[in-house]
Amino acid sequence: MIALTAAAACSGRSGAGADGEPPRCAEIRPGASPLRRMTRFEYNNTIRDLLGDDSAPADAFVVEEEALGFNNQAAALGVTPLLAEQLMKASEAIAARAARSLEALLEGCEPAVQGPEVCADELIARFGKRAFRRPLTPAEGERFARLFAWGNAEHGFSTGVELVIQAMLQSPHFLYRVELGMPDPVGDGVVPLSDHEIASRLSYLLWGSMPDDALFAAADAGELRTAAQVAAHARRLLEDPRARAAVANFHKQWLQLSNIDTITKDPAVYPSFHAGLPALLRAETEAFLEHVVFDDPAGDVATLLTAPYSMMNAELRAFYGLPAGPAGAPDELAIVPLDPSQRAGFLTHASLLSVLAKPNQSSPVHRGKFVRERLLCQILPPPPPDVDIQPPEVREGIPTRRRFEQHSTDPSCSGCHKLMDPIGFGFERYDGIGLYREADQGVPIDASGEIGGTGGADGPFDGAVELAHRLAESGEVRQCVATQWFRFGYGRAEQAEDECSMTQIQAAFAESGYNIKALLVALTQTDAFRYRRALPADGGAL
Repeated sequence: MIALTAAAACSGRSGAGADGEPPRCAEIRPGASPLRRMTRFEYNNTIRDLLGDDSAPADAFVVEEEALGFNNQAAALGVTPLLAEQLMKASEAIAARAARSLEALLEGCEPAVQGPEVCADELIARFGKRAFRRPLTPAEGERFARLFAWGNAEHGFSTGVELVIQAMLQSPHFLYRVELGMPDPVGDGVVPLSDHEIASRLSYLLWGSMPDDALFAAADAGELRTAAQVAAHARRLLEDPRARAAVANFHKQWLQLSNIDTITKDPAVYPSFHAGLPALLRAETEAFLEHVVFDDPAGDVATLLTAPYSMMNAELRAFYGLPAGPAGAPDELAIVPLDPSQRAGFLTHASLLSVLAKPNQSSPVHRGKFVRERLLCQILPPPPPDVDIQPPEVREGIPTRRRFEQHSTDPSCSGCHKLMDPIGFGFERYDGIGLYREADQGVPIDASGEIGGTGGADGPFDGAVELAHRLAESGEVRQCVATQWFRFGYGRAEQAEDECSMTQIQAAFAESGYNIKALLVALTQTDAFRYRRALPADGGAL
């Protein structure tokens, strides 16, 4: 992983730019800009915003491959024959529904008055621009006009329109974020992205969907050329409800929240874990994360990790063993203060603790591994193929900590487990469904642990609450949060060429007090966001 600390400034970096521009590198060297296909989340959102169709057709598509913990990594978003067939069928169904609402598509043009060709040409230009996120070229407009003419002649106006929409929705220019850049380079093999390409990068980063009218208008006017112009629109987009859904999509993947939908628990061990509980636990954590990022005055990494409150309804209060809410209050998710000696931030949520556990017991290994990989961005090797990875069998009177001590004495296990178990033991005050406990198998809990590699927060700790506060002050954790957002937002891993962009992001993140919304704006200010490597003369991919 590239070193991201602000002290590790890149070579040749210049000072702060003029007119509010962020600090820039003397040499513009963006990392690769691979072609990115829309994910199912992005496809559904785009169809909704393009056509007002909220049928979520991509829910039926094959699930994306995961890379780096996310499902939107360009290198993993290939198109299989099955997906190609699903995309074709979806475009046919979407186009058929759209063609049944011609009045909305035509926006006042009447084929019987202005003529079918005039109305079709207007629709092709207007709809094509929104579908491709840029104006159509003359050649593209002519091809779609010919397709309309054939459909109109054979089956009528509605069929001609339906065929055009079908074709556009199957085009790579709809399905992929095609970014060619401007024709004139600004450095050695580097070109700025066009205004329309910047608009798409903004909207898909912050909304997971296509640009809105204001972004299209700004792109048409050439008003997305400067970092300040881009930042202004980024802040505007973050005030829209679509930003909340996009950030929730990141959290779902970063924190593995979707895994709770498929977990099972032994009813003999955890009788309170019923079929409807996973959805409630997930809703709690999603609502908490959204509140911290968008509604909490701090909105920072520390609050995510240490907030002494969560979002609960009556059933969640009962599950956690908390007093009932005020009589007559609506039964909806609302802020509930928690005992700060027992709970702190999302690490002590039952959703996460249930996922990072086994059906019949807690799992120090899974919990320690999560902290290392998701919060510290550290890569842990897989276990040797000949090692039994089954957890020690639950035995009456023997607490989890003692059963897992074999890891520290077995040479085939100790190398990796010494990185995970000392962290995971700190979560032992929470059972396999995240409920607080003082004893395990009748033995008082020992939740002492130790952590290293945290950038100044190393050392022993007692319990997950103390660990959460330690992590909240860790430079490595703050760096990792920015790295995870970079990978998710840019759809790829960080590269050597990104070092200066990453330093810019880290500096802005630190200056904001590690505010998450400020981090998202910072992602739009880098050379890696606003430029790309020029395409080779032979048109090959980079």
